[in-house]
Amino acid sequence: MKVLGVIPARWASSRFPGKPLVKIGEKSMIQRVYEQSRKALDFVVVATDDERIVREMNKFGGQVVMTSPEHQSGTDRCFEALNIIETSRKIKFDIVVNIQGDEPFVQPEQISDIVSCFDDPLAEISTLIKRITTSEALFNPNNPKVVKNNNNEAIYFSRSTIPYVVNVKDNEWLNKFIFYEHLGLYGYKTDVLRKITKLAPSALEKSESLEQNRWIENGFRIKVAETEYENISIDTQEDLDKILKEGGF
Repeated sequence: MKVLGVIPARWASSRFPGKPLVKIGEKSMIQRVYEQSRKALDFVVVATDDERIVREMNKFGGQVVMTSPEHQSGTDRCFEALNIIETSRKIKFDIVVNIQGDEPFVQPEQISDIVSCFDDPLAEISTLIKRITTSEALFNPNNPKVVKNNNNEAIYFSRSTIPYVVNVKDNEWLNKFIFYEHLGLYGYKTDVLRKITKLAPSALEKSESLEQNRWIENGFRIKVAETEYENISIDTQEDLDKILKEGGF
């Protein structure tokens, strides 16, 4: 399988503009994401809408393409990047991995797990899940939860705590059921990526504000792989300050 890793990187984040270029130690965040991704994949490209990010990538020799500023999601940006790379390099890819540009400590093993999901010929999309071990994470709506079936396919994603455990106090739920949070790293078969970018927003997607529910509503199979690694996202200046303090950068 030929696999393309795409790192969508926008400048205009509402909560933290310009965050791809913030420094973590001696390197920018986008450089750290790129270098971690290259440990797992031969082909990795940053897909951006801003020349400042292009200049940063050129400084250290990373691969980058300019994409439209009109994209509503990282999925759409990944699809444009795929088209650009396939056309310019005359290479056809089987799988695209969508790697979050604000997770500078993504582990190569996580990316490899995403790709290995496609050993199952029925898998069309893949993503990561992690077992929830604290009540804080379990009941936090900012941590999307996922329920899977016996084939390790996602059934539903929600900001609510799912499933609901009847006749048990909230603080005992973790003792009665194994809950999973969803980590926002995705893989797509290239033909499936083309299809899902043409789908209209769905009712469940809009209700939960979770794009992956659109794919489930339209019948696509989402294979899940369990990881033990915690993803650390930098969404705000406070997140960055915490990492810099704790990491000793």
